[in-house]
Amino acid sequence: MLPATRVPTMPTRAGDITRLIATDLACIRGGRIVFERLSFAVPSGSALVLTGPNGAGKSSLLRVIAGLVRPSMGTVAAEGGDAEHTLAEHCHYAGHLDPVKASLSVGENLEFWRDFLGGEPARSIDDALAAVGLGSLADLPGGYLSAGQRRRLSLARLIAVHRPIWLLDEPTAALDRSGQEMFATLCAAHLAAGGIIVAATHAPLALPGEQNLALGGAA
Repeated sequence: MLPATRVPTMPTRAGDITRLIATDLACIRGGRIVFERLSFAVPSGSALVLTGPNGAGKSSLLRVIAGLVRPSMGTVAAEGGDAEHTLAEHCHYAGHLDPVKASLSVGENLEFWRDFLGGEPARSIDDALAAVGLGSLADLPGGYLSAGQRRRLSLARLIAVHRPIWLLDEPTAALDRSGQEMFATLCAAHLAAGGIIVAATHAPLALPGEQNLALGGAA
């Protein structure tokens, strides 16, 4: 199994991971138990959708899987993949905030993330932008993007570089209907290729092969 310890640098192709497994997982932050005794298994080709009120631990769980927060107890690991790389190195993490540098063009923003993530590009910059509906905006400064366009650019990272596990925090926030349809298409293709998705959301996602995990907590 793959531990989640190092900063992600090396991606692999979807389908390399056979299962994502959490066992008796707990997270304590600021002296408060965010979640505890959490166990689940997500096989390749399926999605785990996290639901629950604000403060229930959805975002914290994604950060634990991504290696950004250490679990207080328990383990999270993956079966399969490249044993020389950590769980985090097999994950794409898309959080609440869309990492867009205002002074760089749309294309330059995506190029930065492709180079930062490393490994074999899955698509060219132009193809990835076209897939999320930003093909005509490659030269536009990132500071001019609307909230929905910023989210589309953030999602373009998922398909610009191969990584088999997608960790998504409110992925459809700010997206209009066409954006939500685009997101569903990207997810369906990723799952069909044997990928895994773990998504935190307040809105229905209806992903293929979807499991649901409701987390409790104070609203």
